Amino acid sequence: MQYLLMLYVNETGWPKLTKAEQEQGMAAYIAYTEALTKAGALKGSSRLQPSPAAATVRVANGKPQVLDGPYAETKEQVGGYYIIDVPDRDAAISWATRCPAASHGAVEVRPLWAAAQTA
Repeated sequence: MQYLLMLYVNETGWPKLTKAEQEQGMAAYIAYTEALTKAGALKGSSRLQPSPAAATVRVANGKPQVLDGPYAETKEQVGGYYIIDVPDRDAAISWATRCPAASHGAVEVRPLWAAAQTA
């Protein structure tokens, strides 16, 4: 079953880190991604641009409303994601606990709908 791991982080924290701390952080994510790949669980991943680059779109009364940035004002923002394919929820949670974001933010684990379920 496929799961989306959404990485919630405080994006203002990264620029405050020293170059050595940033390199150590990137190395942790690279190692995590390599472990997912080696296990055959990784289906996709990406780092997201900072939340000010986002737009939130709603349609009300047939008219689009576009707001700059994310919808909610929060301490943590979605900074990236992984799509993994693992046997069950427990396996997805196990991978989420190993994600570097879990130690400085949060990782939301959400199952994806299978193609047959959406039809």
